[in-house]
Amino acid sequence: MIRARRIGVTAVAALAALAGTPGLAQAQQPSETRPSTTSSGSALPPGWRIGGEGDARELVWRSPRPVPMGDARVEFHAGDRPLGAPKAESDGRTFRLSLDAVGDAPLKDLQVLAGGRRLDAPAGDTARERRGALSAAEPPAALPANSVDPGRPGAYRTVTGEYGLDRVKLPGFAQPVEMEAVVVAPRGVSGKRPLALFLHGRHSTCYKPGGDDVTGDWPCPAGTKAIPSHRGYLKDQQLLASQGYVTVSISANGINGQDWEAEDGGAQARSSLVRQHLAKWAGWAARPGSAPAAVRDAPRADLSRVLLVGHSRGGEGVNRAAMDSLYPPPAAEDGYRGPVRWKIRGTVLIGPTIFGQNPVADVPSATILPGCDGDVSDLQGEVYVDGTRGISRGTALHSAVYVVGANHNYFNSQWTPGLSEAPSSDDFWDDEEQPDPVCSTGAPTRLTAEEQHQAGATYIAAAARLFVAGDDRVRPLLDGSGLRAPSADPARVLTHAVGARRTAGFLPDGGVTVTGGRLCAAIDPDPAHACLPPDTKGSSPHFAWWQTEKEAGRGAVALNWTEPGTATRVRPAAPVSLTGAKSLALRVFVPPNTTGTELDVSVTDSAGHHARLGRVTVDGLPGSKRTSSYWAREVRVPLTAATRAGLDLRHVESLELTPRSGSGQAWLMDAWGWAPGTPAVTPAALPRVDIGRLTVEEGDSGTLTYHVPVRVSGHGSGQVRFSVLDPDTGETVDKLVTVRPGATPVDVPVEVKGDTRFGYDEQHDVLAKAVHGAVVGSYRGGVTARNDDPAPEVTLTPVTDRVTEGGTLTWRISLSESADVEFWQPVLVVPVTEGAELSTKDVDPQWLLDHAGVEPDPERALSEANVWAWMNIPAGTTTADFTVVTVADQVTEPAESVRLALTDEEARPLPGHPVLTGTVTDAS
Repeated sequence: MIRARRIGVTAVAALAALAGTPGLAQAQQPSETRPSTTSSGSALPPGWRIGGEGDARELVWRSPRPVPMGDARVEFHAGDRPLGAPKAESDGRTFRLSLDAVGDAPLKDLQVLAGGRRLDAPAGDTARERRGALSAAEPPAALPANSVDPGRPGAYRTVTGEYGLDRVKLPGFAQPVEMEAVVVAPRGVSGKRPLALFLHGRHSTCYKPGGDDVTGDWPCPAGTKAIPSHRGYLKDQQLLASQGYVTVSISANGINGQDWEAEDGGAQARSSLVRQHLAKWAGWAARPGSAPAAVRDAPRADLSRVLLVGHSRGGEGVNRAAMDSLYPPPAAEDGYRGPVRWKIRGTVLIGPTIFGQNPVADVPSATILPGCDGDVSDLQGEVYVDGTRGISRGTALHSAVYVVGANHNYFNSQWTPGLSEAPSSDDFWDDEEQPDPVCSTGAPTRLTAEEQHQAGATYIAAAARLFVAGDDRVRPLLDGSGLRAPSADPARVLTHAVGARRTAGFLPDGGVTVTGGRLCAAIDPDPAHACLPPDTKGSSPHFAWWQTEKEAGRGAVALNWTEPGTATRVRPAAPVSLTGAKSLALRVFVPPNTTGTELDVSVTDSAGHHARLGRVTVDGLPGSKRTSSYWAREVRVPLTAATRAGLDLRHVESLELTPRSGSGQAWLMDAWGWAPGTPAVTPAALPRVDIGRLTVEEGDSGTLTYHVPVRVSGHGSGQVRFSVLDPDTGETVDKLVTVRPGATPVDVPVEVKGDTRFGYDEQHDVLAKAVHGAVVGSYRGGVTARNDDPAPEVTLTPVTDRVTEGGTLTWRISLSESADVEFWQPVLVVPVTEGAELSTKDVDPQWLLDHAGVEPDPERALSEANVWAWMNIPAGTTTADFTVVTVADQVTEPAESVRLALTDEEARPLPGHPVLTGTVTDAS
């Protein structure tokens, strides 16, 4: 039984105890006014504060510069512990997170992250950082050319048009969403043609023509226009259309302007929008005369051959659309409830998010990872490859396409400066004092916008040709075979893959035994267990953070050696079969900018027969401290030596890697038996898990028990890992559960006790991730008990408001009744209206430092020192005293005064509350 509690209590206490001298968050508030407390402890970092009133208390961070609206989710963290995703204000600088979601851990080491990138990092020692940065590397050498180049235009001329339909209402969104699209198709073609649908990512929604202002509003206010993000893929559409595909790129501004309210970041809504359009196309294919002109001008679409292309959050959206097309979501959460009259043959995901880490294993995919992504900078899209391992049959190819020097935005021309209709920018911002050796403009590894978009179009076409047209000749461009498409030159594009005709493999899961190296964890706050230490310069896409500070089931085999010759042996729980394989394919990465790491690869069968297969050489990617360049290269060794040695390839017991370089590091992600070819994919019938959110009122009395809603639909059985989050610590309790449709796989009871005292909402969350034979849709949910009691009234009264210098002035802050949580009330020193005012030299210097963070000199009126203190009234009590400690001096002077006001979160005096005065008389 989980006992619900006021999780906001200690969160507020910790915040206020830490509160020191952060700047205020709203533009109208003078930047020099800063809250403080008299409690001991470290100050909150600059830009942080407590905001809101009553049960709407918030943790607020204000960026010193606008944060562009992007696809990575902005998240608050306290050290390694995730606190939640805040809401962004319209100013693009202020972010607010309800304390209901924060929990009960001390809020130390507050951080703001987006896609693994630190947004609030304090300015460091530039020289020291330069010395500690990774050294730059040149671009990788060009790979040999593939026999077929999908980036070359086809023989067809093209026709372009647009359509606009009635807006649609999607669950959980207040405003209806547009149904607008641009169509590019081959001209003068007979017969049905495959359909490629594009979905853009999360970007600003509206702009004012002739200016630099952009917003995330929806609908767009008067005087502004919608940003046409859906027109940003015309280059890609024209290439595909010239090769015979009907293409459509759909607009999703209505989702972008509202998805901050969605627990999944809008993935389900984007899936609904995609399927709404597909349903229209299916209807138009059946009844061509009912189609808009832009569709009638195109060949009839073949809905049995559909490719989905999604950029950023659009990538997660089309992944969910592929899932929902095979495994229907709960009707109450779905914005499309009609029949599925299409078949999705594959997806292309460009710099995608995957907040749920729930890829669709039985739909082939190609994920483009931009090496200089400044938005989804952790390259979490790698999970679309790694996260499919062991889930289903493994016949679908899942490819990662790493584009060295590409940023996030330039795959969309409407997000590219000089090409876009609205203001746009390079998401990999340049630091003039510290140019990035890999990604700054002008670096030898950085691509221009045109080079990048051309590479993207080429590899989208490669995926279409493989997944939809079934042309296996382009597979070597996607499956780690080490060939290139000359049309993408000069871009350096590297790939690795899982699935297709790969056999059983060596995976770093819980059943493996490692000697001579170590089995490390992708996500673990303990450096002894983590694959990469916390001081690593740069990061790894393979270890992108999920929802917890520690995660089971993800890892690698870490090798670290100081001299050659010591083997690392990987022994799975049961022997693996490499029957039918031509080679052993390994995914291995080494530190960025390193070259020439050599490893001998050997295998041993169950009878003890041993064979050295060959030697591989692994180079690191070009990388810096700002890039996710610890990314695995695919290397292969033929199995001919094992056959000659008489090994039983049906029962391979272990894999050995022996370093031949003098010293170094390497990480093995996995190893598979590999054979050429692309098998047909038949999706398995799998159970689907969705976790709901139950919101209940606390009530005034009694105790009620609620249960986290978990729904299992579909067919068959599978394994899912459920993680129950402790609201006090953020730690998780994990349980691997077998799920079946109609059964309740996990019961998480939450006890809610009613009362009549003010507190904060109570939230208990559960996460789910597929492990084998299952899919997960809504991956996070729980029970939220809303506080239904009003905040107590607060008053300020004098206790000692007239003293001789050297005495202590005292006022009492009182609540009309006690609360279940620590209550924080700000008090501000305001200018006097008559007579002399206390100065900074009339009060104790330590008191001044504690309350205003300043020194007495230069002497000035106390109200000019911006004394704004947040006073704590402990839970269960009703009063707290605010004091002003004065000092005696030898100067003869008239009586001086100080005025105090209770304020709101913006340091504005509360209406209806008196401003009180304290007087200090001369001691002489």
